[in-house]
Amino acid sequence: MSASHDAQLALACLDFTRLNERDEEQDIKGFLQQLSANKPLPAAICIYSQWLTYVRVFMQSHFAEVPALATVTNFPGGDQPLNDVLKHTELALSLGADEIDLVLPYKRLQAGDEQTPLDYVRRAKALCDGRAKLKVIIESGELGLTQVAQATRIAIAGGADFVKTSTGKVAVNATLDAVAVILDELKHSDGTVGLKVSGGVRTLAQAQQYMDLTTEKMGREWLTPERFRFGASALLDELYKAL
Repeated sequence: MSASHDAQLALACLDFTRLNERDEEQDIKGFLQQLSANKPLPAAICIYSQWLTYVRVFMQSHFAEVPALATVTNFPGGDQPLNDVLKHTELALSLGADEIDLVLPYKRLQAGDEQTPLDYVRRAKALCDGRAKLKVIIESGELGLTQVAQATRIAIAGGADFVKTSTGKVAVNATLDAVAVILDELKHSDGTVGLKVSGGVRTLAQAQQYMDLTTEKMGREWLTPERFRFGASALLDELYKAL
């Protein structure tokens, strides 16, 4: 496929992301102004929940359509109490979130506790069911590959719609090795749970590596926004340039 075709595909599968704790309204406005009315919009816009209403109003005022709005919970450390995570999830849903990106309590998994992470996913899924997609961030860069497989299985068992690699807030984020393990687990399940590659994907060449790997494991037809996403910010400009 041509670079332009791959860029168009990656853009259609992009969660355009800004998760900066110090952001003010002007920062979010500048972030949204990077989008172009003359080019395809991304699959979703991922921001902190306090910006959901602002982003929706801005997009309705400036664009003919509004991508899905995603936000994060139990973010970034994955160690908030379950009741707090559920309250935040319910608040985000009430503010119009279409997608919830939940950080798995991966430190509990590292300590040998599988039940707690599973409980988080199941309880979040119960809130999201019929209202929003649930993406489970396993923080793959903090796990060994055996634990990446284990975390992926937990996410699937809990009802995740997507397994997401990373928060982008740790030293090691998405890697091809981890994504290969995740894809193998997804393939061994019923194949309906999607993949979100997040953290460190900044160029079209990097995106193509993940798309090629996914094609090898799952088939090219699997590269749709319903099954495959990138989570990134700098990637948008690179994709626009390629188009």
